[in-house]
Amino acid sequence: MEQVLFRHNRPGRAATFTEYCGEGGFDALKKALKELSPNDVQQLVIDANLRGRGGAGFPTGKKWSFVPRDLPGPRWLICNCDEMEPGTFKDRVLLEANPWSLVEGIILACYAIGVSHAFIFIRRGYETAAGNVRRAIAEAKAAGLLGDNILGSGFSCDIDLHVSAGRYICGEETALMNALEGKRANPRSKPPFPAVKGLWGGPTVVNNVETLANIPYIIANGPAWFKGLAKIPEAAGTKLFCISGHVQNTVCMELPLGMPLGDIIDGPCGGMLPGKRFKACIPGGASTPFFTEEHRGVPMDFDTVAKAGSRLGTGGIIVFDEETCLVGATLNLVKFYARESCGWCTPCREGLPFVVDVLARLEAGKGETEDIDILREHVKYLNLAFCALAPGAMGPVEGLLRLFEDEIREHIIKKKCPFEKTY
Repeated sequence: MEQVLFRHNRPGRAATFTEYCGEGGFDALKKALKELSPNDVQQLVIDANLRGRGGAGFPTGKKWSFVPRDLPGPRWLICNCDEMEPGTFKDRVLLEANPWSLVEGIILACYAIGVSHAFIFIRRGYETAAGNVRRAIAEAKAAGLLGDNILGSGFSCDIDLHVSAGRYICGEETALMNALEGKRANPRSKPPFPAVKGLWGGPTVVNNVETLANIPYIIANGPAWFKGLAKIPEAAGTKLFCISGHVQNTVCMELPLGMPLGDIIDGPCGGMLPGKRFKACIPGGASTPFFTEEHRGVPMDFDTVAKAGSRLGTGGIIVFDEETCLVGATLNLVKFYARESCGWCTPCREGLPFVVDVLARLEAGKGETEDIDILREHVKYLNLAFCALAPGAMGPVEGLLRLFEDEIREHIIKKKCPFEKTY
């Protein structure tokens, strides 16, 4: 399988500037500045059907196109590396191996959008990744690939690295902008949307690390090549999948979009732990509904996973064996989201702790049948929250109710958790 983002990987260390350039690094930037207009770069990304790799899967080029060309004042690009979704560690792995694709991708995105200053917003715990990015920015500047009048093109661009204070809500793009401005990290009302009024009131685009790191390869090789990397015609490109849980090897792999779920689980991560059988998984990070054995043939792409009742999200696959109590697993996930709520709106601030209490009663064998209906109501009403945190938190709850209601009822009937182990 062709490696794109991982093609520059070196065992146990990051690729150097010389190694990256020797393998075609910054050729896309040179090509763009010499041969392509900003609109040309944007159109290539649109034609490649690159979708955001941070969770939402929104078309990247279309997102760029929302930035008005005629508004006065500066505009901004923010790279979101505040990766705090449980089960997701792809951006860290990528930057620990190769910060160069991200730096080149940011410069190309800035050229396409008309941005002269970009920020990388990285979570505090990613010290090795942050160190790699700092070195990459400094070396790119020293080589004349970043800063004023890049390669004599008249285009100037700078990148600053901002280390986050570290909260899950900072992954929401408007909360991220508030945090970058030194304010409390609460989401903002939309409209106005960030593309029109974002960071410091200027037009702003927020893209994920993996999304931006794909840009140089699209510019260098073309949209048709990028689309051809996927396993199914509806998809485009590769995806970094994080596989963890009850599998033999916890890994981050670059695989073609559209690869069946079962092939991913049984592939390089080595399948299930010895003697264990697959029961379920979270297919796209902790905020996505469960998949079961019947979903093992689902091609892992944005639209196909959505049609099957979940979301591709970040591509963080968390695998559970047959001994896992999924009531307990769901409780563990919702506890995380209740703790990480910024408290800005009532549905999230009050609703998530209440859902934790209901699940905790069920797990302890103290639940009642009406608790099932109460959980269903909260799946519905927490979608009214101000941002996507609470609806995302209810993803595994919705999947639990739809696919494992019998397991919930067993807790109620037996007045205890029917599993020896709980999670």
